[in-house]
Amino acid sequence: MIQENISLKPYNTFGIDAKARYFASFKSQDELSELLNSNAVKQNAQLVLGGGSNLLLTKDYDGIVLKNEIKGIELISQDEMHYYVKSNAGEAWHSFVMHCIKNNYAGVENMSLIPGCVGASPMQNIGAYGVEIKDVFHSLEATNVHDGSSKTFHLEECAFGYRESIFKRKEKGNWIITSVTFRLNKRPVLNTVYGAIEAELDKMNLDTITIKDVSQAVINIRSSKLPNPIEIGNAGSFFKNPVVSMSVYDEIKKHYNSAPCYPINESEVKVPAGWLIETAGWKGKNMGNYGVHTNQALVLVNYGGATGKEIYDLSTVIINDIKIKFGIELEREVNII
Repeated sequence: MIQENISLKPYNTFGIDAKARYFASFKSQDELSELLNSNAVKQNAQLVLGGGSNLLLTKDYDGIVLKNEIKGIELISQDEMHYYVKSNAGEAWHSFVMHCIKNNYAGVENMSLIPGCVGASPMQNIGAYGVEIKDVFHSLEATNVHDGSSKTFHLEECAFGYRESIFKRKEKGNWIITSVTFRLNKRPVLNTVYGAIEAELDKMNLDTITIKDVSQAVINIRSSKLPNPIEIGNAGSFFKNPVVSMSVYDEIKKHYNSAPCYPINESEVKVPAGWLIETAGWKGKNMGNYGVHTNQALVLVNYGGATGKEIYDLSTVIINDIKIKFGIELEREVNII
């Protein structure tokens, strides 16, 4: 059923009270096909929503919002080394990760507690603690919003980059992802060197380490640093970690000897955006009903009642300040509407 003039506050983790001219949800491929044939979709711009966790609404949406609620997870095949697990796009990402851990499907444990839905994971090439979607991706199924046709996209077709894919660039707005199939390991290869995972595992005092333990370590770390969107409106990491040349990084090191970085190649490094923002003095800055989170400078928050434009304007001020102080231009990770 297509509804009119619907508040999107329950459907975005920032808790922004913007309205959609039209709104409809779909729980199956048939329901999606029916919607795509409707005049409301054919005659208006479309915004597809999953968990609404990577979105900042700066104004009302003068089109139709399509809420993807297709659920279901299944093991579709396996070989000597891998499980091939298909998840429909409307599944919550963390629920999918927990399903994999319960069944000992290894590879996604480092991405525990990331908000949002499975369908958005390849669009953004989400990642955490040294693992990205591209590392476990096999294929996805998508429906063309213009003609209703279906297509399977394989790894090489998705053009994955750092928080990037073909669905954010060349094919933006053309496809609705309906399912994603992951290639997961039968024999776990634990990735514990990134961030504070090893230190957290040490605190857990374990004899042997399993994927469930790595997942719990990640959950502990994320819970200590990141605000729960149910309690404080946010979209997780608001900015991408910038990739800069060694010469730019060397210039920063002259003034900040302990400046962290992660090597990309011989000539480039990735500098943590959170460190840049915190060093510039923005961590914990409070603008009344919005600001920068007290525990993680990478997260902008809505304490209640803020507008998307206020949060967007704050991000602009931060971007400009980092450019002046470090010569680095931050890029927003969150999708702006």
